[in-house]
Amino acid sequence: MNIKRLGSIAAIAIVGTIALSSCASNESTPASSASSSTKAVSGTINGIGSSAQGVAETTWAAGFQTANPDATVNYDPQGSGAGRTSFISGAANFAGSDAALSDDELKSTFAGCAAGSKAIDLPVYISPIAIAYNVSGVTDLTLDADAIAGIFKGTIKKWNDAAITKLNPDAKLPDAAITVVHRSDDSGTTFNFTQYLASQAKSAWTAPASQTFPYSVGDAAKGTSGVADAVKNSTNSVTYIDESGAGDLSIAKLDVGGVATKISADGAAAVVDKSPLTTGRESNDLSIDIDRTLTDKGDWPMVLVSYLIACDTYKDASIGKVVKAYATYAASDEGQKAAAAQAGSAPLTSKLAADVAKAAATIK
Repeated sequence: MNIKRLGSIAAIAIVGTIALSSCASNESTPASSASSSTKAVSGTINGIGSSAQGVAETTWAAGFQTANPDATVNYDPQGSGAGRTSFISGAANFAGSDAALSDDELKSTFAGCAAGSKAIDLPVYISPIAIAYNVSGVTDLTLDADAIAGIFKGTIKKWNDAAITKLNPDAKLPDAAITVVHRSDDSGTTFNFTQYLASQAKSAWTAPASQTFPYSVGDAAKGTSGVADAVKNSTNSVTYIDESGAGDLSIAKLDVGGVATKISADGAAAVVDKSPLTTGRESNDLSIDIDRTLTDKGDWPMVLVSYLIACDTYKDASIGKVVKAYATYAASDEGQKAAAAQAGSAPLTSKLAADVAKAAATIK
């Protein structure tokens, strides 16, 4: 794997090391129906987008390139907003985004797509969003939506605030100022995080869901790795982050329906599985309208679904052929298991994987 840093942007070119199964799909296991064709493809495709998706993209590209030695997948984790902008302008052949294309973005003219063609959102990555912290003497912490909202809005300023101590009566919370760390870039993780708070902490969080952090509080850092590093290097700090990027940081439990719940990929996947598709989209656009109100045992409603955004039909059919094969592999049983092992993501359910495979098959 080659990783080059240009300023603050990581440009990744990956050489494959994970074998891709060439077995035919088994009708009794729908997830396997997403397996890529045994016929190898060739060519180079470039993706830009989600830093949360970065480890998974590295893993998928490795497996895909092993099975397709004449194909190259480059992925630059500049952030979800940059990914969508670059895809719309034609600077990227596909985007990775922790938020689906908005209705306004869907009205764009996509430079790399054939005239009259639309872009589609394919969910390929599911992960819980963690509240990661570095607090002196604290390794077990529970927070609810209102406390999280107060912390990140700046109305809860100290770790021993009553709103936090009532949730953690046995914790030795310091009389110390909270250092909030949030994303500086246009981020799908920020969108999902603020969407959760706008839904579940309406009295404390008055801003709508946004891809940019809406309040002037704390410190800002770029990308998943940026906020992780900032919290590691600052005592009594806290951030929201895709779980795959939290590393050795402590992760708070989330009060879900009155129960202190540990973060889990299964809990995130359960919420996505019970959520409906966004209405008013094309049949091959699988944008998911996440239900943040779910409180079944183990549910983790502070979840992100990350998408591979592609053209329905490409101007260059040779590009479309490679993107189609790559999207199919990313959603395959093997691709999902590999990403789960490397990034800690939640594999797509069999039904969702089969739906993504069906949608990816429409790419031309």
